[in-house]
Amino acid sequence: MSSGGPSQPQQPSPYTPPPAQSSPTASQYSAQQYAQSPYIPPQFSQQPAFGSALAQPTHYSPPAPVAPSPAPSLPSLPVPAKKGRTVSIWLFGALGFLLIALIGYFVWALGVLASGIGMVLALIPLIIVLLGVRLIDRWEPEPKRVLFFAVAWGAIAAIGLTLLLDIAITLLFGLRTEAVAAIVQAPIVEEFWKGLGVFLIYLTARRAFDGPVDGVVYGALVGAGFAFTENIQYFAISLIEGGGEQLTITFVLRGLMSPFAHAMFTALTGFAIGLAARRHASAGAALGIGLLGMLGAILLHAFWNGSSFVADFYVLYFTLQVPLFVGFILAIIALRREESRLTRLRLGDYAAAGWFTPEEVTMLATPAGRKTGLRWAASLRGDRRPLMREFIRDATALAAVRQRAISGRDPLVADDERALLIRTRATRAALLAY
Repeated sequence: MSSGGPSQPQQPSPYTPPPAQSSPTASQYSAQQYAQSPYIPPQFSQQPAFGSALAQPTHYSPPAPVAPSPAPSLPSLPVPAKKGRTVSIWLFGALGFLLIALIGYFVWALGVLASGIGMVLALIPLIIVLLGVRLIDRWEPEPKRVLFFAVAWGAIAAIGLTLLLDIAITLLFGLRTEAVAAIVQAPIVEEFWKGLGVFLIYLTARRAFDGPVDGVVYGALVGAGFAFTENIQYFAISLIEGGGEQLTITFVLRGLMSPFAHAMFTALTGFAIGLAARRHASAGAALGIGLLGMLGAILLHAFWNGSSFVADFYVLYFTLQVPLFVGFILAIIALRREESRLTRLRLGDYAAAGWFTPEEVTMLATPAGRKTGLRWAASLRGDRRPLMREFIRDATALAAVRQRAISGRDPLVADDERALLIRTRATRAALLAY
């Protein structure tokens, strides 16, 4: 085609596009038509990828609960320092090694079956003693870790060391008569190792050892642990030597008629060390007073064992041992009253400074007042007895802290006092909130 020639007409294209259609609007379709349409846009038909099958969402996601309206509650409160109120983990580790050796001895000497039956039966007097000690410890509960150590020391260390010393004495001096072993050797050796456990608690957890009641609790628990393991041995030997009949007699005599014997003996050692703890005496002074208490425990133990050799056991049991146990219970009641009096006196110091009202001191420091306070807390909205128990527990601990502050031997007493005062004020505010 030349540039200057006439132009040729263009041929029509063989493809003719369809006429453009206007896009439908939402008004052209009803809601029912939209719901019945099978068409799903590609961007909505693709499923998201998840890390695992467990990560896929459920078909139904429940809505998040509506936040409740603000309600009064206790904020995060300070707590007294734990230093000086617990037992070293290394002591528990040593008890663990001794426990393995003790289990091996029982399995080797008595057999698995006899030892297992003896252990099941020995649990009954142990539970009886633990329930009795709990009644004593309710006024000012001691740290659970220290209580557990007391039982473990008696059940593992004291009994194990007693067995080793008994073997050594037998090798050196030969066999003793039954009377000498029961009246002389057993009281001295056993009370020494049990008393050592109470003294270790005083050394390692001195700030949880506030007075004679605490000493009685720790001593009784050490004695209970010792009696538990000793009963396993006695019950197993009775079963092996005399069968079920002899086992029954031994269980009645040791497990039902005198379950508190060892607890009562070692409680004397604990009581003496508790007197030193009340004055926050040095370790040397506590050791001296503790030895006097241990001497009393040895004499009582020897008298108890010797009563079966001088006359009819059952006659002496009801004429001497039962009255002795009743006297022990009365002494515990007297100690609890003295503890109540001291708690009321020390809380009175804070009442004079405006921290408590006189009515609150009566409620916190007397058994009748505590019962009344718990009944009142139960009548409040939401049953606030847990708050009342916390209020009582912290106030009782505060009274003990005040007593340590008077002695001037506790460097952490100021921190404990501040923490407990904050706690008691916050708990009172939560009790009275409406």
